[in-house]
Amino acid sequence: MGVSVPVNPPRHKGIYLLPNLFTTGAMFAGFYAIIAGIDGRFTEAVVAVFAAALLDGLDGRVARLTGTQTDFGVQYDSLSDLVSFGLAPALVMYTWSLSALADYGEPWGKVAYAAAFIYAACAALRLARFNTQVGVADKRYFQGLASPAAAIVCMSFVWSAEKTGYAGAELCFVTPWIAVIVGLLMVSRFRYFSFKAPPGGERQRVPFVWMVVAVLLLALLVLDTARVLLAGFTVYLLSGPVWTVWRLVAHRRARRGK
Repeated sequence: MGVSVPVNPPRHKGIYLLPNLFTTGAMFAGFYAIIAGIDGRFTEAVVAVFAAALLDGLDGRVARLTGTQTDFGVQYDSLSDLVSFGLAPALVMYTWSLSALADYGEPWGKVAYAAAFIYAACAALRLARFNTQVGVADKRYFQGLASPAAAIVCMSFVWSAEKTGYAGAELCFVTPWIAVIVGLLMVSRFRYFSFKAPPGGERQRVPFVWMVVAVLLLALLVLDTARVLLAGFTVYLLSGPVWTVWRLVAHRRARRGK
């Protein structure tokens, strides 16, 4: 009598629909931002990038809650992020402000191209590095500024300027600095708090005062969304370098004290 050998069921090559729908929505929002920027509808482009950031935050959480995380989803999410938080902000900043540099001569026009490309390339490098660190990196922190946060900094700058009455052409010598600095921070080694887990663990309770702060932030967002987002995410952008310098100074003092 022969020994029965268990037969493994065939592997299905399908994908999970729900989380990938959120990812597709995020990519569509980024694509729409590009089209709106080309048409000169910059406020709509900014809102589309914000919508992409919201959807991008939901797709991973939905996948974890429903147990539908796959390698396909990780790669698809990165491609979507490249469109929404790499190409879209770069092209919106170019059409809104950077392109005006060409009026000052050919060298300045090349500066405009270079600034937009540096931002987009850094976003691609940031996402590629993130993919290689999945599963090994400390989930409490990001290495380098996350691409959605970088996009929100740039787009909230555009939105705040539009609301204040500044045309992009008036800020064409400021925008390249923002694009390049934010882009380089994405590929930096500065550590940024990810907000995915509290420092003491996922189940750690937070003080009640944080609920009060959250309510105040929501109220401020209603009053002046553009400037509050710009201020808040600029503080977050600076937190990485400041925290790194503080840790280095503390480490050197500790070594001197031994």
